[in-house]
Amino acid sequence: MSRRDEIRMSNEEVRDFLARSRTIILNSIGRDGAPHPMPMFYAVEDDGAIVMTTYTKSQKIQNLRRDPRVSLLVEDGTTYAELRGVVFYGSAELIADTGEVMRMLAAVAAHQGEPVDESESALAGRRRMAEKRTGIRVKPNRVVSWDHRKLVGA
Repeated sequence: MSRRDEIRMSNEEVRDFLARSRTIILNSIGRDGAPHPMPMFYAVEDDGAIVMTTYTKSQKIQNLRRDPRVSLLVEDGTTYAELRGVVFYGSAELIADTGEVMRMLAAVAAHQGEPVDESESALAGRRRMAEKRTGIRVKPNRVVSWDHRKLVGA
């Protein structure tokens, strides 16, 4: 077994890692071709798609309109022996529908551990927020993971 195979996370380990993590780095491609990494709050949908929202006028959305290719990074650890992470590769689908963006906002809030208020006033506030935002959905087509904690004693 290769060292790469030894440290790869299983699908279940990736799901658990994402459930505990709060921030993902969205890497879009800037106009000049350089990576544009930005930290984002996110949620994972039942089908494994990763969703987030951002202001429609943001640089991220401009980049994704021009080129939808992305990578997403979640990482953890403070020493080499503790390093673990996942990189997802795929294309971003931009969501403009206000109702869908509202749903994404609620999913991201829930992932962050925030209570999701469904009162009329809270929904009205979420709608106002969603009207200024675009949803980003990434269905990964390639996943790379590592967990150096699996090498302890190796």
